[in-house]
Amino acid sequence: MKILNFGSCNIDYVYSLDHIVSPGETETTYKMETFSGGKGLNQSIAVAKAGAKIFHAGCIGEGGQMLEDMMKSSGVDTTYIKKVPEKNGHAIIQVTAKGENSIFLYPGSNAMVEKDYIDSVLADFSENDILLLQNEISNIDYIVEKAYEKGMCIILNPSPFNDEIKKIDFNMLSYIILNEVEAKAVSGSEDAKESLAFFQKHYPDLKVMLTLGGRGCIYKDTEIEASQEIFPVEVVDTTAAGDTFTGYFIAGIASGDDTKEILKTATMASAIAVSREGAAPSIPEKCEVLKAISDMEKAND
Repeated sequence: MKILNFGSCNIDYVYSLDHIVSPGETETTYKMETFSGGKGLNQSIAVAKAGAKIFHAGCIGEGGQMLEDMMKSSGVDTTYIKKVPEKNGHAIIQVTAKGENSIFLYPGSNAMVEKDYIDSVLADFSENDILLLQNEISNIDYIVEKAYEKGMCIILNPSPFNDEIKKIDFNMLSYIILNEVEAKAVSGSEDAKESLAFFQKHYPDLKVMLTLGGRGCIYKDTEIEASQEIFPVEVVDTTAAGDTFTGYFIAGIASGDDTKEILKTATMASAIAVSREGAAPSIPEKCEVLKAISDMEKAND
């Protein structure tokens, strides 16, 4: 079984300030930093740091070599990366002293994922291989359709949620990993149980991983329902919280781990990530996560 992430590679420009800027307001920042990022890149690095082998496919543009270097140094196989003559995709991120963030994206090279390139990458993958997708690159619906034809295990993180997601037939997916905002966009309900009931009714075979921010997470499929509370930490930057959780969750699935253990490990990894600055650089190694869990359990004995 191989894992392929067809995802974005962004440069993150992170501005630290007292509060998120409101319409018409001008605010002076007290720090500006540049990081490797993008939901695709972050999740690939998280999978690799969680101990699983992962291939990353996506387009890198001008100024983006640091992104490929970052993935390679983190253990991600970048064989399928494509270089394109376009400005690299990037994000402008505001981060407050409380760790809250606001993000807007310039797609750039991430919007140049074309069908012939998709076909050439998927040709090297087979039935039951895992495909991870987000919504920061072009032709997501085409990737889903072609991967479904091959019998791949398709895992979608529908973020950011927009009309492109509505082109995807969720019946082709094996897993969906989403937060409360995205769940409401699909189900129409703010209530977690109602959202899960919606998925069960309309997509009965779809395995749902619902993250609930400060209230932890819930996983549900046709046989299992499991939940996990958060591990309280001092929040510095929440930018890569969801991506870290997703990467560790997928690595757990690929290893065939127990669901409750997967949730515990992914939640702890996410907790460590939000206690650090940056996106990709904040993602912890698995040894750090396991030690943190062990230390916590010893302290609770």
